[in-house]
Amino acid sequence: MRKRPIGAVVLAAGASTRLGTPKQLIRFRHRRLLEHVIYAAVTAGFRPVVVVVGAHADRIRQTVVLPPGVRWVENPQWPGGMSTSIRTGLTALVEADPSVAGALLMACDQPYVSAALLRRIQAAYRRTGAPVVACAYGGTFGVPALFDRSLFPELQALQGDRGAKSVIAKYLDRAVQVSFPWGAIDIDTAADRAKLLRRSTRRSADRS
Repeated sequence: MRKRPIGAVVLAAGASTRLGTPKQLIRFRHRRLLEHVIYAAVTAGFRPVVVVVGAHADRIRQTVVLPPGVRWVENPQWPGGMSTSIRTGLTALVEADPSVAGALLMACDQPYVSAALLRRIQAAYRRTGAPVVACAYGGTFGVPALFDRSLFPELQALQGDRGAKSVIAKYLDRAVQVSFPWGAIDIDTAADRAKLLRRSTRRSADRS
């Protein structure tokens, strides 16, 4: 019997106000951050994949080339917070494939997300059937996180700038945790960006 597909929603609608430039388009190694997380999801076998944009939508779509089968979805309510992008993304995901078993929620600014990590998340879900498979880092749990289809109504009922952490917390006793120590690194400020570039330069020098 064919396994039901698991989709992915990449949340990329934020304005990057503190950074001063769209974080989605920052170059890291050989790709832009948004391209990096999209390709990780595709390589790990998630289908369908939708990318939610809002602020800077036109610029992002003109700059980032999507792999085949990945679609843009625009969230005109993005100033209303993260919850609006989750709602927009899940609606688009189900429209793209009504048979999806669950959804992986991803941020657009975690540079150390990899296809290998996402395969571990998907395998844990397939193996256990847990309602949530969430990454553990920095003493907390967060994205990338995979949610069973049964939790879509709760995710879509979130309001304001509340992300999916409240849903993860609600089901934490039944959740599967996947260690992702580098998950706490994201890009919100110019200092974060500078630190990331320094780290990347050091690692490149170490390999040379």
